[in-house]
Amino acid sequence: MIVRIMGEGQLEVAESHLPELNTLDDELLAEMESGDGTGFRRTLHALLEKVRDLGEPLPDDSLEPSELILPAAEATLEEVRELLGDNGLIPAPDAPLPD
Repeated sequence: MIVRIMGEGQLEVAESHLPELNTLDDELLAEMESGDGTGFRRTLHALLEKVRDLGEPLPDDSLEPSELILPAAEATLEEVRELLGDNGLIPAPDAPLPD
């Protein structure tokens, strides 16, 4: 699947990594709901770093449609809330990817 990190570019990440990414996404959601700004920042950075580690960067001139869009590392809690879907930033492994 193609994942875009806002302000950075796109990476191709195997769908087999969704459960691992979803665990971090669940933590991020819980921290957002509790208003834990420090935990939110830490987990957002961990999620983005995991995507970078697991993904293969696409060339800058690639125009592939992104299946998932993640916020930039400096995004605020409020900005991330605006990006959230019904399943968080990353859908559960058995949930369909967004169209």
